[in-house]
Amino acid sequence: MSLMTFPHSRNTKSSRAAFLRSLLGGVALLAATASARADEPIPQTEQSDIATLAPWSPHTILVVDAVYQHGKDGRAYVVDADKGRLLGMVQAAYNPNVVLSPDASHFFVGETTWERGNRGERNDLLAEYESSTLKIVADEKLPSRALVTPKRNNLAISADGSHVYVYQMSPGSAVEVVDTASHKVTQTVDVPGCALVYPWGNSGFSSLCADGTLANVSIGADGKPSMTHSAAFFEPDHDGIFEQSPSVTKDGMAWFISYTGKVYETKLGADAVVSKPWSLQEGAGMKAAPDSSKPFEVTWRPGGWQMSALHKSSHELYVLMHKGPFWSHKEAGSEVWVYDTETHKRVRRMSLPTPSPMVGVTQDDHPLMFTTDEDTGDFYILDAKTGKQVHKMKALGGSLIFTVAPGEG
Repeated sequence: MSLMTFPHSRNTKSSRAAFLRSLLGGVALLAATASARADEPIPQTEQSDIATLAPWSPHTILVVDAVYQHGKDGRAYVVDADKGRLLGMVQAAYNPNVVLSPDASHFFVGETTWERGNRGERNDLLAEYESSTLKIVADEKLPSRALVTPKRNNLAISADGSHVYVYQMSPGSAVEVVDTASHKVTQTVDVPGCALVYPWGNSGFSSLCADGTLANVSIGADGKPSMTHSAAFFEPDHDGIFEQSPSVTKDGMAWFISYTGKVYETKLGADAVVSKPWSLQEGAGMKAAPDSSKPFEVTWRPGGWQMSALHKSSHELYVLMHKGPFWSHKEAGSEVWVYDTETHKRVRRMSLPTPSPMVGVTQDDHPLMFTTDEDTGDFYILDAKTGKQVHKMKALGGSLIFTVAPGEG
């Protein structure tokens, strides 16, 4: 088939010449286009790498998200609180627990998975992450862990970071001691009738017990544990203790707060000493709140999930407060009341942008305070001295439970 036919006329010769000029021009254009394409740079093959975060500051924190909307996908966010910026995230599986090493170089995540997603072999795990890269450096399979709604004291670490303690209930209450150098469980210590872990120093921990006492476990140089019990200091049926109460691992101090607002300052150790309690309400110039014997009396009470935090150097205790009857201990706080733990007096009272079930505080000389809106997942970063909002991170997570800041232990 011919490309084109030409009529037999006097102009045939000139028409053919015009056609040839057109054809040659098209060839030249195609050649120029091909040359231009040949000169274009060839994209490089994609290369994978690992970004490195800047060294953690006192305002670099972990925020734990239980994601109750779909449960199995827990998370731990790394947040730059100075900028209100999300730096990274690690998946933390179902009902996770998180603890930061004393030097903030690593953090540990206790989590549970199943071989086939929602069934099959259960795996209880302790993952260790490098804080600067969020890279897993160890992934230890545990004998068990307590698969309960995340609480800070389900997982704890010794003052020198040499041991991580994992609370478990399989079949009875016990604490697994993990050597962070070998990444092995060195022993499982039974704590019958008691729960959670409040470490003191490098060789022991305490647990809260159902009879109102503390179980105090000392781990000797030979690795063998020994246990003592304190005298009963609270009545669980009439005025229970918030197990999320703050403690300091390095010096073994704890401030156990009851549902009515009594504060039991405690020196943890093999012979734990519990001081006479003082009242949050009386420290604020009010009448002390009644216990379960008067369950319907409405007054200011502590409440929430992570309902208190301690700023160690200033001896200040931050407590979420709300108005409610006795059994409202899970109610979000509309205000934060700040107390001097030495004078037992309220020194500040701060209204919150929205009621929060969680409060956290950094440990530097210019501390930041953290709260959340449990309906929207918004994360508030506030000046801890004034309550003034510094940043609001909209919809950071689904169910923000607690924060972990460097230097808390």
